Parts: sequence; C-alpha cells; structure tokens
Amino acid sequence: MPTVHVIGAGLAGLSAAVALENAGVPVQLYEAAGHAGGRCRSFHDKTLDHVIDNGNHLVLSGNKSALTYLDAIGAGDAMFGPPKAAFPFIDAKTRERWTLRPNWGPLPWWVMSQDRRVLNTRLSDYLPGLKLPFAKPDQTVADIISSKGTLYQRFWEPLVVAVLNTVPEKGAAKLMWPVMKETFLKGEQACRPLTAKKGLGAAFVDPAVRLFSRTNRPIRFNTRLRGLTYENGRVTSLSFGDQEVKVEANDSVVLAVPPQRMKDLMPALDVPEEGETILNVHFRLRRPAPKPDGVGVIGLINAHAHWAFVRGHIVSLTVSAAGDLADKPAEELLPIFWEETRFALGLIDKDYVAGKVIKEKRATFDQSPASVAKRPGMTTEYDNLLLAGDWTDTGLPATIEGAIRSGKKAADHILAHIDR
Repeated sequence: MPTVHVIGAGLAGLSAAVALENAGVPVQLYEAAGHAGGRCRSFHDKTLDHVIDNGNHLVLSGNKSALTYLDAIGAGDAMFGPPKAAFPFIDAKTRERWTLRPNWGPLPWWVMSQDRRVLNTRLSDYLPGLKLPFAKPDQTVADIISSKGTLYQRFWEPLVVAVLNTVPEKGAAKLMWPVMKETFLKGEQACRPLTAKKGLGAAFVDPAVRLFSRTNRPIRFNTRLRGLTYENGRVTSLSFGDQEVKVEANDSVVLAVPPQRMKDLMPALDVPEEGETILNVHFRLRRPAPKPDGVGVIGLINAHAHWAFVRGHIVSLTVSAAGDLADKPAEELLPIFWEETRFALGLIDKDYVAGKVIKEKRATFDQSPASVAKRPGMTTEYDNLLLAGDWTDTGLPATIEGAIRSGKKAADHILAHIDR
C-alpha cells in the first residue's frame, strides 16, 4: 500500500489526511508548528483564564463539507445552533434592531415580508442580487450591486466583508454566488448559524489529532518542509532540514500550506497575494452573555466591529479588513470594543472581567478579482504532487468550508488513481 505524505495540518491538510486514512490509505502528516489547525484553533488564554478561539469563523448548516468532515472525525455533535435560521442585527448609530429570518425551502419569499427581511428595505432592493450568478471574473461586488441604499449598508456590505475579508469595492463578485447558492438560496435549513460547543479546536482539530495518535503514524509536529526533489516529473524526496524522507514510486504528496510558504517551496508557482488583517477582540464576563433571539451571533452596523459571537462567559468580536484599526495598541482598542459589546448585548460595566486583542495577519488571501485569478488548481505539473488549501481554486471564498473541501478533493483524486 502506498503512503500519502500530507504537508500541513491545517483544516485542508487534516481533511485530506482523514479522508485517506478512513479509506485505508496510510498517511504521514507533517506540521511546521507545534499544534494542528492552522488559523482554526483554540487555546487557553492567561489574561482571560479561559479557552478561546484564535479567530471567529461562521459555520452555516449548509456547509456540507464541513459537517461531513466533523462526522468523519467523530465530532458530529460538536456544533449547535438555533432550531430556525435567524440573524439578529443592531445599528449602533440609529439604535434600531431587527432580525433577518429566511424561510424554509428554496423560494426566498422572506424578502417579501417586512417582519423577516432587513429593516427599512423593499422587495425591489433585493433584485440586483440576481446578477451575481452572471458576474465576470474581473468584476467586484460593487460592480454588480450598487453601494447606495439601506440593503447595501445593512446586508451586502457586512456579508461581503465577513466572507471575503475586504470591502465590496475590492471583493470578487464571482466568489459570492456559491455562498448564496449553497446557503441562503436553499432556505433557512441551510443557513442556520452554528457555534462550536467547546471551541473550534475541540470541534475541528482535536478529534482529528486523536485519530492519528491511535495509528503508528502520529502527526509529526515541529517538522518544517524545506524543499522537494523532483525526478522524471515526480516528487522523489522531501527535505526537512536534518532529515530526508524518500517518496516511493507509488507514493503521493499533498502540499496543504499557506500561499506565502508556497512561494518558498515552489517559486515558479504564481499564488494569490496576502489579504487584510482580521481583528478579534475577546471579553470575559462575570455572567453568561445573553443571546439575542437565542442566536450566538449578532451583526453590528455602523460600528467598528462587524460581528459578535456569544458563547457562555466569552463574547468575541470580529473586524474583517481591519485596516488602520490593526495598527492601534490593545489598550486603545479594548475600551472601544467593550462599549460596542455592552451596547449590543445590554450589559453593564461591572459585567467586564478582562479583554484580549488578537490580530490575525494574512488571515486570508487577497480575494480581489486580480488575486483570485492566480488561484492554482489542485493538480500540478508533477504526477504525484497535489495542492490543497482555501487559497487554491475551490470556487469558494477563503472559508472553513473551502479549506475542508479542497483537502477532500485532493484525497478523492488520489483514491481514484491509487493502485490497490
């Protein structure tokens, strides 16, 4: 039986490795860091004295690849959400509150109901969204949907910034259609916001690590790939500095590393540019935070933060495409975001225990049309070398769903061509 060498234990690498291992194919997984998960991980923070996620990731019930992966690692019950899809919003400027409530089924009649759609919008405001399936590769979201009007400010802009980590004037329109098609346009059963019960690490990472610890090929942490050797159109060896690993004739290699690492490993490969910084601010409260409409996520309009995630005593705010905010020190940011947290959730100052600011640079690749055009495919010029990662050409934005789908796609390709 050949071995598959998977480089990188982020979600793309874990997805590929799990699919192969569960199919009975031996896998050796290598990770440069001392932990798995990449940008999707949890850790115990001393300041908060609590386990927090490195960054917030919104998972929806329509993210089938992510949910299938959780089942594959024995964590199918790790996520929970409301019985019906609901997205509470608050406008920090006008003090208005509303909840977006998609209906069951693929026909989106919720846009015709004032009680379900975005506050102060009309049915005609939603019609420009029908142009998204026909977006050209060089068009931005702003080229398709006008930046004027309430719906843009209260729906399209926060959604695009959250999904593409950039403003609509820069984000590739072609990446938004798959998101809408697989979630909102399938009805509320496909767009229920899901929250990890014990954190993203406990849901997506730890069970996979345990799976490999039970084999005779546990993940090799703190093992950075330095280079690859090629002969006759194939990878023949992997260099880890002080160790050379031979790639046998029937073995395969999956490179599931960030694009900036690919520049070192395969300089001839043109990869997407780096995206903007995502700012995450975590607060620990003296009492569990209330959940608006029973939902663990709330959108903020006309505020510095874009989304607030609520899980027990921890409230986590996210600012995508953080811009100049990313350059400000934590002591300047915490009062700003605590005021927005207090207002959004109806808290008082004595609820505050501690705060933590995490700045995630290179959180995503640049998802502008020019950069998206550089996304490489899964296969390479070498017969036994495949690529995986949310930055490869998955057809989806840089999301958990895209990362997991890329890894599974690489595994399926290997399984289809393996000689067993």
